[in-house]
Amino acid sequence: MTSREAFLAKVRAAQPAARPRPDVPLFDAVGGDLRARFTAALQTMGGTCVEAPSASGVSDLIRERFSAAASIASASPEVPGTRAIGADIEPASLQDVDVGVVRARFGVAETGSVWFSEREYVVNALGYLVQHLVVLLDPSQLLDGLQDVYRRDDFRSARYAALVTGPSATADIEGVLIRGAQGVRSLTVVWLGG
Repeated sequence: MTSREAFLAKVRAAQPAARPRPDVPLFDAVGGDLRARFTAALQTMGGTCVEAPSASGVSDLIRERFSAAASIASASPEVPGTRAIGADIEPASLQDVDVGVVRARFGVAETGSVWFSEREYVVNALGYLVQHLVVLLDPSQLLDGLQDVYRRDDFRSARYAALVTGPSATADIEGVLIRGAQGVRSLTVVWLGG
């Protein structure tokens, strides 16, 4: 046994006993038009929502917004990419991709957030290294609030999960808002049924 394997065996053996998760209270739903609330919340965070008549319309939208020459890594079989993406690629190889395309499992109206796990991203770096992220979202997959996320089976079963709300941003240097400072420069949610 190598020293690495011995170390990992000790860490695994020292894990605390499993404990039940705390109960998350369920508050009254705000209600209203979930899609309108989602759109408003996402826009507040610097994101954009657009309609697409079909998956081929998403490809047209990408060409219009980001240029016909944009490199595209798509984790969604509905939208073809110009770069192959699979679980076996080196995550750092996505650093020069212009547009990443991924289908969100669901969205949260309260915050304008979209939810991804390792299954949606395929390569987790897709959501962070590309310049622009295009997210396909079925409007029927909107939840009212964050409290609803914790009640979903897919949330509990995911090894990795991220709620993404708008493009990367920071305002910690003299209070000036900079988008795309540590991640994607733009986030576009495309309403497209699944």
